[in-house]
Amino acid sequence: MKTNRKAFLAGSALGLLVLGATSATALAADELMGDFTGVTLQAKLIGGNQYEPLYARITEWEQATGGKVDIISKKSHFEIDKEIKSDIAAGSTGWCVGYNHTSFAPQYTGLYVDLAEYLSKDTIDAFVPAMIGASTVDGDLVMLPRAQFDVSALYYKKSLYQDDARKEAFKAEYGYDLAPPATWAEFKDQAIFFADPPNFYGTQYAGKEEAIVGRFYELLVSEGGAMFDADWKPTFNSEAGQRALQLFVDLYAAKAVPSGVLSYVWDDLGSGFASGSVALNLDWPGWAGYFNDPKESRVAGDVGVIVQPQGSSGKRTGWSGAHGFSITEGCANKEAAASLVWFLTSHDSQLIEAKNGPLPTRKDVWTDLIAFVHDSGDDYRSEVLTAFQEAAQHAFPVPQFPEWVESTNLIYPELQAAILGDKSTSQALDDAAERVADMMADYGY
Repeated sequence: MKTNRKAFLAGSALGLLVLGATSATALAADELMGDFTGVTLQAKLIGGNQYEPLYARITEWEQATGGKVDIISKKSHFEIDKEIKSDIAAGSTGWCVGYNHTSFAPQYTGLYVDLAEYLSKDTIDAFVPAMIGASTVDGDLVMLPRAQFDVSALYYKKSLYQDDARKEAFKAEYGYDLAPPATWAEFKDQAIFFADPPNFYGTQYAGKEEAIVGRFYELLVSEGGAMFDADWKPTFNSEAGQRALQLFVDLYAAKAVPSGVLSYVWDDLGSGFASGSVALNLDWPGWAGYFNDPKESRVAGDVGVIVQPQGSSGKRTGWSGAHGFSITEGCANKEAAASLVWFLTSHDSQLIEAKNGPLPTRKDVWTDLIAFVHDSGDDYRSEVLTAFQEAAQHAFPVPQFPEWVESTNLIYPELQAAILGDKSTSQALDDAAERVADMMADYGY
């Protein structure tokens, strides 16, 4: 049985804030836009081009409520996570609204309030139940999901598949017709075929931290494997795990990916595909609008999107999660914070985000989004919505235990060692499994 971190934190400075919190009043949606004149909320948010249209709405909340929002930090997913952990260690969690993610939420035990104490049941019931479930940790609704339900589908350069010379050459080399890949075996063939380094690459991947471990995890599942057994013993050092890791190794060895991929995270992938120098890009829905924006992307008008490929087991990759907003226990005005969190995840906010590609987490926004895409006559948006609706059918979360991210910090250096050729896939995975098993034992599993 694992350590009860919530009980531990109750004795810390953060825990004292928890114990000293005043009782909350759950508010319905029409009650949330109150008068917060004189209130300033400090916020720590994820940064990135795709998130700015939503943040532009914050001024509307300020004008409607009289409150103010001071964004004191805006960083990438991994950098904001590190900053939040530093704040927890230092006991400096007096800011109010924080970025959160379903994959990361279990590790922030004791930091965030139960939003069910501040939002009415009807307000919460407007969201897709599965997303509320994924946002709940130990019975507490620790975040409200935004229109950022993430599961990756496959973006590709359409013109590559319309080139008769390429189609003929591919058929001669691989023995089957060139078409967007349905399997990961076809994906590897095509990524290697299209590569022309250093000018053009078949694909790319995020190569460090939780990003590469998450990709490895979903490939492992598509190969019929699992990260852990029912007793939380690592089981990813299996034949399925070796097949999954071998894909990364082979793509790197063939120079089908840029040489710097082991330092890449998500923003690098987005800018890489938008630069026009990458053929195939497994990526999140939030990038869809950016990729097809001629002001930002060199592949605008040349982007196709299909459901993610399947592995040898017949399962498709589908590592998923949802972005969201949380309220700290140390926030001085939780009612104002609840108002802002609700506003940023409201129908209008989610529809603005969803029109650019992200998948909504509210039931009413799905209905309006489908109608909007149908009425717009925008073939690209229709293709994106169709692809990601199908992709969502294959979605699955990361293993939900507080030490998930900590475990990935032990795994990813071993994956990198195999990719670089310093270790065999079996040795790298065995070493990673041993390190994770030791960590799990330390936490009482």
